[in-house]
Amino acid sequence: MATQVLFKPSFRHVAVYRSRSQIRCLATPSTSASSHKVKTSFSDVLADGPSLNDFISGGPAQRVVLGNTKGPRLPDFLKTKIPSGTSFNGIKKDLRGLNLHTVCEEARCPNIGDCWGGKEGVSEEEGRRAATATIMLMGDTCTRGCRFCSVKTSRAPPPLDPHEPENTAEAISRWGVGYIVLTSVDRDDLVDGGAHHFAETIRKIKQKAPNILVEALTGDFAGSLEHTSLVAKSGLDVYAHNIETVEALTPYVRDRRATFRQSLKVLEHAKKEGVRITKSSIMLGVGENEEQVIDALRELRKVDVDVVTFGQYMRPTKRHMKVDRYVEPAEFDRWKLVAENMGFLYVASGPLVRSSYKAGEYFIENVLKGKATEKRTNKLIADEVAASHQTQI
Repeated sequence: MATQVLFKPSFRHVAVYRSRSQIRCLATPSTSASSHKVKTSFSDVLADGPSLNDFISGGPAQRVVLGNTKGPRLPDFLKTKIPSGTSFNGIKKDLRGLNLHTVCEEARCPNIGDCWGGKEGVSEEEGRRAATATIMLMGDTCTRGCRFCSVKTSRAPPPLDPHEPENTAEAISRWGVGYIVLTSVDRDDLVDGGAHHFAETIRKIKQKAPNILVEALTGDFAGSLEHTSLVAKSGLDVYAHNIETVEALTPYVRDRRATFRQSLKVLEHAKKEGVRITKSSIMLGVGENEEQVIDALRELRKVDVDVVTFGQYMRPTKRHMKVDRYVEPAEFDRWKLVAENMGFLYVASGPLVRSSYKAGEYFIENVLKGKATEKRTNKLIADEVAASHQTQI
């Protein structure tokens, strides 16, 4: 009995072992003959396949063209250098430290290196004084969606930063620049369109740095002349508002809430409120014709606009409207002469010129100082005439 009990486990163990051995035998690799046959077959296919000579063509290589070949190519005169320099880096550092935005960066302006770089071959202080930065107030998100502009859009942008007027004034006084441009996104979500915020920033700047000349490049405040007056009476030196394009193309280029006639009313009212210089800008290359541009210039002169600038429209991204054509520099020179003959005080015209381009600001600075000197001179002459007349009596 004991022997049978011991034998059965042993038998079962052997059976299990054999079973496992059989399973392992089924999983063994194929014979060496079949293995050799597979290798020989693959070698034959490889030997019969294409050689290096089959990949080398005797004729010229086919050219692969990338991009849009139908649209106009970017001319050499519109290509700019990578921005750099002490003044450029200093302004950029100050902006980041104070959490301020510039239209130079948000709108991808091609002149950012030129304007922020200041003047070459002079001291650092003189170079910074010649530099120009355009501060964009009220955040970096606009409530409108113009087809030419790369600024972010939203129906409900973040709330205004109550410290922005103070921070902006502090940054500008730190830079030591002689001329500053303030602009803003459109804020149709605000009751006053941001007019009070804009005006408060200008007042803060004049308090901290009264010698700095301030240009305000505003929106149309949805056509509110009351809000236009708030900014016009804030102590600024130049009131700028861009019509952007000719009247016929305005509905296709600008947001539908912005109209050509509404912009003219804003410029006209600013001048009536006592602003010394008003300014506007026109983009070329969006499909306008000569007669339309001349009509736009006439309308600007009717509302007594002093300064106008012409620049080439450049498509920021593929999501924006296409460039109709690239205008040659000679044509920009011609428009400069046409505008000057129509009575504009100053005209800046060129492919890379923008509304805030520093070339215009140099002249406007001189004009403003010249007007002040002329006013004092006229007053002295008037006083002398009055005194002479009193003596004769």
